[in-house]
Amino acid sequence: MNDQTSPEIDAVADEDFETIGDYHRMAAHHFTAAAKHHLAAADADDEGNEEANARHALLAYRHQLNGVQCAEIAMMESDTLDDEFDVPSEED
Repeated sequence: MNDQTSPEIDAVADEDFETIGDYHRMAAHHFTAAAKHHLAAADADDEGNEEANARHALLAYRHQLNGVQCAEIAMMESDTLDDEFDVPSEED
């Protein structure tokens, strides 16, 4: 399997994350890579190659975890969501 990424993803991967958009892009990158590894694991299973199946399944899982982490950070850093536990001030 060949992990090709877009130039935008490569630029973000080489630098520190600066924006919420960077986290969304990295989440998308990891989810895409996870899907590719799942497909490769399925092909390996069809061919009876247990070693390749296990390797791709592990890589898919790792990418999934990284994707979820990036997505969670993007969501937590978003200023557009109100905290449901904010106590209204007396001025409201």
